[in-house]
Amino acid sequence: MKRVFTFVLTIAVVLCMTACALPVGGKDSSRKNGLASPFSASVSITLDRLEAEGNIKRFGEGVWEIEFSAPNTLSGVKLEFSEGSVIASYKGLTFSVPQSAVPVKAMMLNLMKAVEENAKKEELSGREDGDMLKVEGSLDGGDYTLSVDKNGLLSGFDMPNNKLTMRFTDMKTAEITVDQGTAETVTTTVAVTSVATAQTTVTTTV
Repeated sequence: MKRVFTFVLTIAVVLCMTACALPVGGKDSSRKNGLASPFSASVSITLDRLEAEGNIKRFGEGVWEIEFSAPNTLSGVKLEFSEGSVIASYKGLTFSVPQSAVPVKAMMLNLMKAVEENAKKEELSGREDGDMLKVEGSLDGGDYTLSVDKNGLLSGFDMPNNKLTMRFTDMKTAEITVDQGTAETVTTTVAVTSVATAQTTVTTTV
């Protein structure tokens, strides 16, 4: 009986040590890098108490666009990023947006910086999580995790310290071009709703 008890105890200890030795969150791995490809995708966003949806495009390095379809306070608003500048438009009216004007703009700048930094690498390295590869990094705004699929294409972006989660679906990669439209010169007042639901009115001339 004593030998049986000792044998069972030994097996239990071995199993425990084996379980403890397993890597947490998947093993380290690498895969091809598809982040440099132009793409368009549907995006769902959680930023603190803000829930938003829209369509996002990357035309090339540093040239991005996002158009919101929800919530109602953002529906129809388009933000265009190019060469360090940001242009916002709504129902054909185009106006300049200050760098720190809206939380969603800061969110996009973090996403862009994380993607562009990793897009320069030959391949992506991170840890496996199911079919996804989690690529971790750090920005001035905090730590982040990029999720890429088996083709190395963007699938998710998280910044836990900022309570930010972005998920990308219906990913399409192709050569896409920025619409060369002309905007009428107008003076307009735009109400901007922040995450805390406080409203700031920005008056701009374009």
